[in-house]
Amino acid sequence: MRWLTVWIDTTHDGILPVSDMLSALGIDNIVTEDESEFLDFLESNRQAWDYVDQTLSDSMRGRSRVTFYVPEDESGFATVAQARMALENLRGERPELRPLRMGLDSTEDSDWEDNWKQYYQPVKTGERLFIIPQWMNVDPEGRIPVILNPGLTFGTGAHETTRLCLTMLEKQIHGGERILDIGCGSGILSIAALRLGAASAVATDIDELCVKVAAENAAFNDIAPERLKILSGNILTDAAFRDTIGKSYDMILSNIVADVITGLASIVPGLLAPDGQWICSGVIENRTEDVTDALCRNGFDILETASDRDWYAYRCVHTARNISGSNPVPENQENAHGM
Repeated sequence: MRWLTVWIDTTHDGILPVSDMLSALGIDNIVTEDESEFLDFLESNRQAWDYVDQTLSDSMRGRSRVTFYVPEDESGFATVAQARMALENLRGERPELRPLRMGLDSTEDSDWEDNWKQYYQPVKTGERLFIIPQWMNVDPEGRIPVILNPGLTFGTGAHETTRLCLTMLEKQIHGGERILDIGCGSGILSIAALRLGAASAVATDIDELCVKVAAENAAFNDIAPERLKILSGNILTDAAFRDTIGKSYDMILSNIVADVITGLASIVPGLLAPDGQWICSGVIENRTEDVTDALCRNGFDILETASDRDWYAYRCVHTARNISGSNPVPENQENAHGM
């Protein structure tokens, strides 16, 4: 029997969550490699080593990897597909564990892509959008199609947090808006905004891989490069990067996680145009109070709350930038189960 060797690259802190994720799928034949543990082992056993092979040291440099094995047949590819979808959820919930990239060592990448594609299906979102895999020929049924090949990045349209953002977004785009997409992943949100009629968008992500993937997805949707600028950098920690991005955005989209959203709450006001809106998602139920407190402390009024299963999204404006000067009453407290 032939076997596939499947690996997931993460961080030192990601070794256990990735292992737990695989175990929940019934994948227990795993091997972990971690540079920190390797160096700790060498330090703790220094007296036993006269020489450490340089090739071994080089192979461990920067590595935090979980590897598992499946048979190279239909059942094996199905297992890999399940792991791929679970990995996307983990990437959305725990961005600090990135890169969270999956690869196969014993088969061509194209083979994996062809086998995984059968598990990624079109997704209708809200009232107007239809997320369609790039390799499928699907009738959009009168909806606005968003053509997508997410590769190994986050954002297929299948995750609850992405659907929440898209559903809010489509109601607020009326034409001509300037969009900022923070944590763009596959580019799904900014591309959807442009397909809905926004004039331009800037998409950012800390993962450089997203620049290439989002650009490819923009091309699939006939979006010219001058309409979508894609940058890699950290808005939270890099003031120079924030200066590069600019200001006065009509809408900012952040489909990330609670900790990043709370950090952005003090930065986003300086990036919004007067009456600009911030749609933020990726908040698990037990972190909703943390996020809403951070929004309120930083002068935001929450206009809309939506939920899907245990995930929450918020649409808000900044009080200081609200021309009316009033504190708007939330216009919709929506539960979005079953979207």
